[in-house]
Amino acid sequence: MTATAPATSLHRPDGSALRVLVVDDEQMLTDLLSMALRMEGWDVRTAASGFQALQSAREFEPDAMVLDIMMPDLDGMAVLQRLRQSGNDVPVLFLTAKDSVGDRVAGLTAGGDDYVTKPFSLEEVVARLRGLMRRAGSALADESEPILRVADLSLNEDSHEVERSGRQIELTATEFELLRYLMRNQRRVVSKAQILDRVWNYDFGGRSSVVELYISYLRKKIDAGFEPLIHTVRGVGYMIKAPQ
Repeated sequence: MTATAPATSLHRPDGSALRVLVVDDEQMLTDLLSMALRMEGWDVRTAASGFQALQSAREFEPDAMVLDIMMPDLDGMAVLQRLRQSGNDVPVLFLTAKDSVGDRVAGLTAGGDDYVTKPFSLEEVVARLRGLMRRAGSALADESEPILRVADLSLNEDSHEVERSGRQIELTATEFELLRYLMRNQRRVVSKAQILDRVWNYDFGGRSSVVELYISYLRKKIDAGFEPLIHTVRGVGYMIKAPQ
């Protein structure tokens, strides 16, 4: 796990860090998510079961929850139902291995606010939580827009819109995450291993050649017809930077 350049800082109206409760019975997953969120400035607490989640929600009073649906004692749907019945309207990001349309609809109609399926990228979860906070209006930002910029290239972390010189660029979800990671680390060389860790998922078993492939996709969409922004540092990795 490696640190990235900080994004637009979100915080509570009193200036304190936003609180997030991460609920999952997979210890490795909660550890990785907690580390990623703490690096983004969140105050993080974890729970390994549905009943622990309900107790922590009462004590910790989180601003957001990352809630796994499949748990051994009380599943995520039941946890959410009890929260809503008690008057707790904390924004909830469901996290689950289920990926059918029916499961997505069930989670959202039950009162969830967003849905991410495993396997996932840590960057995606962080971005989804930031989006939840902005939509809920429960956080203040140090800047007015969640936009990353490198020269004439801009990336909006909330709307997932990418433009270069005013021209909109369509990216796949993976291409977007790769570009975001590069832009949040502009002028910093990142290795293939770092990219695999942060852009793909925590248990990705593929080869580093997939990074080369997606870098080539990005170059065709981002740099074609322009002065190149994405650079290869031989033997080390890749870097995005504005032209000199």
